[in-house]
Amino acid sequence: MKMKHVNARLICQVSAAAALVLAGNAMAADAFSSDSKWMTGDWGGERTKLIEQGIDIKADYVGEVGGNLNGGYNDDKTARYADQFGLGVALDLQKLWGWDNTQAKIQLTNRNGYNISNDRVGDPRAGTLSSSQEVYGRGHMVRLTQLWIQHQFFDNKLDVKAGYFGEGEDFNTFPCDFQNLAFCGSQVGNWATNIWYNWPVSQAAIRVKYNINDELYAQIGAYNQNPSQLEHGNGFKLSGSGTKGTVLPVELVWSPKVNSLPGEYRVGYYKSTADADDVREDVNGFDAATTGDDYKSHSSKSGYWFVAQQQLTSHNGDATRGLNIAANATFHDKDTNFIDNYQSVMFVYKGPFDARPKDDVGIGAARIHVNKDVKRNAELLNASNGVSDYDNAAFSPIRETEYNYEINYGFHVTDWLTVRPNLQYITHPGGVDEVDNALVAGLKIQSTF
Repeated sequence: MKMKHVNARLICQVSAAAALVLAGNAMAADAFSSDSKWMTGDWGGERTKLIEQGIDIKADYVGEVGGNLNGGYNDDKTARYADQFGLGVALDLQKLWGWDNTQAKIQLTNRNGYNISNDRVGDPRAGTLSSSQEVYGRGHMVRLTQLWIQHQFFDNKLDVKAGYFGEGEDFNTFPCDFQNLAFCGSQVGNWATNIWYNWPVSQAAIRVKYNINDELYAQIGAYNQNPSQLEHGNGFKLSGSGTKGTVLPVELVWSPKVNSLPGEYRVGYYKSTADADDVREDVNGFDAATTGDDYKSHSSKSGYWFVAQQQLTSHNGDATRGLNIAANATFHDKDTNFIDNYQSVMFVYKGPFDARPKDDVGIGAARIHVNKDVKRNAELLNASNGVSDYDNAAFSPIRETEYNYEINYGFHVTDWLTVRPNLQYITHPGGVDEVDNALVAGLKIQSTF
């Protein structure tokens, strides 16, 4: 899709948003107000009344543009645009029906568009390990992303959530303000191949959390592992047909105050009970790429993670502003997982200028390492096929380590609109040394209607 098509799509999106704004403006004087939480305002006070009654209607939009400025597999310059619309409702069932300490939520999402990483940044035979447009993926379709009910017991010590939702909502959670996928959301879901499904895919699930004290809690979950839910047209599938196993995560979360500034530290472990193929060995323990026999099957796969977020400084005594640091690390089963480890670090300064106290500036670096057995398997496959030239279409690219970097600035235009231009640099896209390092210009738009 060339730039003129991107521009046409942007015009359509802006026109649709403007129509929605005008509709909201007809209902409420504070629509379009810079200090309103919603673009369409409070609907003449009706929205606040609904929230007070226990009904919180949520509508949001994320749009991302990525353009290849230099390098990559294909340096024919163009741009890609991807977006996501969300519509849902959060329910306080205590207010609605008198059910003490009970909440519920329904959420629909719709994704569309294209990704610059697929055919410009990365070699299509290998792809990229991360993505320059994190909102891309899981099909151009409407999905049921959340359908759950949650209840607290024993003076809120015990919290149980059940229904349809993804692991990343509760386990290995992380914000999504950067545009590159390596700095956005639950990272286990990005690298635990084919078992942990991040937003917007939902799974039949239950999560049990126990609050040990005000700063510490432990939780465990069980999520149906059903690859058929990834298929196009199965966005509303609620049946268990196609189930392969269960993903079992467990996590300890500590939220201390350090010098009166907030922090959050997570350590967790997951196990999948589904069968998983070995990345190199065949059923007899030899190299499958050489023998041609089926890959050995393992009865499970597992991994663990660590997440740290800490505000380091305040700005002239204002704790809503200041420097924050975050770090992620995941480690995965080397017998069965394509990626065996990942690490990232990010710095975000909130409120960098007195004239722009709600803006933020961020910088991040990430390392994604391919399992050495995957590399060896590709080398053996090329030898078996008698192929040694990278430019041969039959060549299997050798993948090792990809590095992603991003710097961005978040313009907090209003309380309902953030515009975040960014620059990304990808070293060895897809972990393939033959692919030139790539420079990508991005733009992320986040809005709440």
